[in-house]
Amino acid sequence: MKRLLSYLKPHKWVMTIATILVLGIIVVELYRPIIIGDAIDDYINGYYHPYIETEKTDEDAVSYHGIYLERYNGKPKSAGKYYQIFLYHDKYYMAEEINADECRELKEGENSVLKTYVDAGAPLLLRDELTELRQSDFHGILLAVGVYLLMLALGFVLNAVDTWMLQKMGQNIIYKMREEVFAHIHSLSLNFFNTTPVGKLVTRVSNDTEAINELFSTILVKLFKNIVKIIGYAIVMLSIDVRMAGISFLLLPLVTVLTFVFRFLSRKAYQITRNKITELNTFLSEHISGMKLIQIFAREEERYRKFEKKSYELYRANWRETMTFAVFRPSIYLVSIAAMVIVIGTGSRSVLDGTLSLGTLFIFITYISSFFEPIQELAEQFGTLQSALASAEKIFAILDEKPEIVNPPQPKPIDIKGKIEFRHVWFAYEKDDYILKDVSFVIEPGQKTAFVGATGAGKTSILNLIGRYFDIQKGQILLDGVDIREIDTDVLRGAIGQVQQDVFIFTGDIKGNITLNNDKISLEEVKAAARTVNADSFIEKLPGGYDEPVTERGSTFSAGQRQLLSFARTLAYDPKILVLDEATANIDTETESLITDALSRLMNGRTTIMVAHRLSTIQHADQIIVMHKGQIQESGTHQELLKKGGMYKNLYDLQIV
Repeated sequence: MKRLLSYLKPHKWVMTIATILVLGIIVVELYRPIIIGDAIDDYINGYYHPYIETEKTDEDAVSYHGIYLERYNGKPKSAGKYYQIFLYHDKYYMAEEINADECRELKEGENSVLKTYVDAGAPLLLRDELTELRQSDFHGILLAVGVYLLMLALGFVLNAVDTWMLQKMGQNIIYKMREEVFAHIHSLSLNFFNTTPVGKLVTRVSNDTEAINELFSTILVKLFKNIVKIIGYAIVMLSIDVRMAGISFLLLPLVTVLTFVFRFLSRKAYQITRNKITELNTFLSEHISGMKLIQIFAREEERYRKFEKKSYELYRANWRETMTFAVFRPSIYLVSIAAMVIVIGTGSRSVLDGTLSLGTLFIFITYISSFFEPIQELAEQFGTLQSALASAEKIFAILDEKPEIVNPPQPKPIDIKGKIEFRHVWFAYEKDDYILKDVSFVIEPGQKTAFVGATGAGKTSILNLIGRYFDIQKGQILLDGVDIREIDTDVLRGAIGQVQQDVFIFTGDIKGNITLNNDKISLEEVKAAARTVNADSFIEKLPGGYDEPVTERGSTFSAGQRQLLSFARTLAYDPKILVLDEATANIDTETESLITDALSRLMNGRTTIMVAHRLSTIQHADQIIVMHKGQIQESGTHQELLKKGGMYKNLYDLQIV
């Protein structure tokens, strides 16, 4: 949690302002019922308040039968003379010049008492007289309405500003986190991607970061808001009436138990759901990528059954999570209704007994209906908080993944010419399972060297080691006399142009796929590279030329065309060292003849390393190294190896036949 909250440091002022706004929102929400409650007691039930005689010049003076009265809002004194309005049989009367005890009798409203005052000649109030006497009540109600509307508007503004600030802050944090995760993934070694499903990484960058977005933009502030709101409700209710507050809190222990049970069940359900989402994303990523193979072997139905099983597991997980909420929310609602019934029943009796005002009862009813809402939200938010923390743990697990290939603290400067030397190199992908065993050779600048041998002999591993995509366990790999572990990896890999058998084409356009969106490579250089490898022959026939849109993985191009684009991409970067890993394997005979001449010119002046199973493509090499079970079996030129009559000659004879 501490690490997650560190992302808030650049936004501490936003959080401070948001916290102040939340406190303002809570004050507004707590004050609104009090406005209505006071309006009920002071104005709507205003006839319960007695009047006293006053001067005409008094601001609140109203005319009544030749004298002037004003509302007396204090507690009647025993020595005073008061005028009291009372209601009897739906008609309003005025009891004149009565004492404090008589005022209290009229307020209690016993019909027998009221009748004695009517029989004693209490004047019946006409409509105009009643309107005149209650003029201040009408003004007070209008004032209360105005203040209430003002509080609504203020609450709306505070909520809008608070939401805008938090949402913007949350998006900024997630934007930074998403960039950080993606950049870190780029820095990881190839071995990490060999063992980690793509769907899992996609889930981390997309779904899990969104879960954290909700934490920053909503959950943290709402947790604070609901905790303060619960405390605020409790304090205000206790300050108004301790007895009624105690009655309101009778069912609080039951709510606490329900909340803890819900937290446990919801956290477990959410963890299962997140795991099932990851599994389904991984399955989809793998099978959509391999859809062609599935269709070739007609395995659609079998794959569909597997998908259906995983989809059903996710459905069950979501259903379990939904049912947890479906039981909890009505339970809390039922408890809140029960609490309200208790408050209304007890409060109504107190109102009838005269120990509680109607306005105070309204305030408690409003508060109790809202009191359990933040408790419910708090429980749900704790579940969401747990899920966000679980997502954060998964993201931090990726960020904590250390790259196996680390740049040296002080890289050695190097002017790359192209001399490559392996000195007693031992290498294994897994511990002690060596792919290369005591391999030593030298490739001079500008020399063309080919590696041949059976599958698994270690040819491609040598190419990966030259670019330092993996580190060796023993020995040294030198580039122009400098250990490649002492060279900046960007400098090293920038000097190596690699063409692989499996060409990856990005969504975009032709030009972007050749330059990989490197602005330093001009359109003229792109065209020159394409022309050199004869890729221009099909590019210029496309409707958009070099701006022609490219679909995912270049699915609309033939294998040969994709390979030509890969050649053009490599040439555009003008590497010092050229690596061809079965580069002509997917090119037909006609296309291969087109690039043979281009390759000979391309290799001129560059150190070239080739891996090929078709020996006809590497006969022109200056040096051919034959690999067998991770060791160098023999080396020499094509003719020299044929004369030796060893493994190379056996391979050559097999292909001739």
